[in-house]
Amino acid sequence: MAGGQLKPVASLLLVLNFCMYAVVLGIAGWAMNFAIDHGFIIGADFDLPAHFSPIYFPMGNSATGFFVVFALIAGVVGVASLLSGLNHIRQWNIDSLPAATSAAAIAWSLTLLAMGFAWKEVQLNDRNAKLRTMEAFLIILSFTQLVYITVIHGASTSR
Repeated sequence: MAGGQLKPVASLLLVLNFCMYAVVLGIAGWAMNFAIDHGFIIGADFDLPAHFSPIYFPMGNSATGFFVVFALIAGVVGVASLLSGLNHIRQWNIDSLPAATSAAAIAWSLTLLAMGFAWKEVQLNDRNAKLRTMEAFLIILSFTQLVYITVIHGASTSR
């Protein structure tokens, strides 16, 4: 396929990934807010619980804290990579490719890290529907982000 024929595919993947990262950010933001509101209460008159963890989440399992933190980071970087991706789609030449590819690759690597914690959370069970949804979105995003990187990298050859 010629590079011009892949531009609509790249645009579709960019919009799809943006929407999925936005959903991940929404659910992860909810989970972080819930953990802050319902986590440990530590004050002058309180002792630390015996098994205190700074990444304690009152829902899910022992992998939930790490999963939510890395999902938030992957979501923010994924949405931020949209800016260079939009610029590349607009210009669609070899000059805009390095910024778009590197931003997308960083977002993809962080998404893979969050996906690893998602798999661990799946293995440990005991999680709610919102966390299962976020796990599914990150697993799907790890594939679609890789396809997006492949499409933009393979299609832009003209100067």
